[in-house]
Amino acid sequence: QVQLAESGGGLVQAGGSLRLSCAASGRTFSTYFMGWFRQAPGKERDFVAAISWSGARTYYADSVKGRFTISRDNAKNTVYLQMNSLKPEDTAVYYCAASPREVLVTTTREYDYWGQGTRVTVSS
Repeated sequence: QVQLAESGGGLVQAGGSLRLSCAASGRTFSTYFMGWFRQAPGKERDFVAAISWSGARTYYADSVKGRFTISRDNAKNTVYLQMNSLKPEDTAVYYCAASPREVLVTTTREYDYWGQGTRVTVSS
């Protein structure tokens, strides 16, 4: 089992940057594919980015490609989301999630463990 805790959210102006962190408990962290999702008010939870066990493979939603970077440090049991060139439409609660699947997946049902989320607000 994996427990996840996000941090790093906050208020930032458009064009600014934030780095989200997700700390995981459990000795099996390195065996999980990790993902970031976000949920804006009144909308569904959407895929943002995912990373493989070793970090060698990553995948991004088109809306964040070229602006966001997902990475992980298995020694620290932590996954990161570096967000640059932020836009007001990036405003949402951001969740990290862990998937035991052996491929990069982008749907919420493929992730078994979720954090509580961290709020990101981008002002125009």
